[in-house]
Amino acid sequence: MIRVLLAEDQGMMRGALALLLGLEEDIEVVAQVGAGDEIVAAALTARPDVALLDIELPGLSGLDAAALLREECPDCRVLILTTFGRPGYLRRAMEAGAAGFLVKDGPVEDLAEAVRRVLRGETVIDPALAAAALSAGANPLTARERDVLNASVDGATVADIAGKLHLSESTVRNYLSSAIGKTSTRNRMEAVRAARQQGWL
Repeated sequence: MIRVLLAEDQGMMRGALALLLGLEEDIEVVAQVGAGDEIVAAALTARPDVALLDIELPGLSGLDAAALLREECPDCRVLILTTFGRPGYLRRAMEAGAAGFLVKDGPVEDLAEAVRRVLRGETVIDPALAAAALSAGANPLTARERDVLNASVDGATVADIAGKLHLSESTVRNYLSSAIGKTSTRNRMEAVRAARQQGWL
């Protein structure tokens, strides 16, 4: 039996996925969690072969959890299943050690087969998303530019961001200016929006 951990914040979706995967003769859902910060603990307890993770989870994103699983449970293969098929998310998932990336609008048969394939050591990526990621290119934002944009999300002032990130206000302005230029936008809120649409944040 292939032991699967399921991380999905929407209860109905989580239940439906568990039910559908449970109909497969060779797959057993051994753990279900609704928040990202519950994933590693559940994996250490249940010892799944494959962790099926959503990206946007409360507490910790599926991408961050994938990186932690690589360290804490190296034998567990990670398959990202998300509504948000953004090229930047795909790149970040691969960098975090994920073995697969699928969008939720595909047939359930494809999901079950993807679980089997990643367990065999294959990499499974939604073909349309793979093509989009190749054409989109790499994330142009540096780690610090991403930090500053993330800190801008709630309309924080430059002084707020500087205090939070322990930077000078002029340094924050420089990072914001650079990020705005790289995203070809007019202001930092547009830059945040554009970076999110690409999956860079």
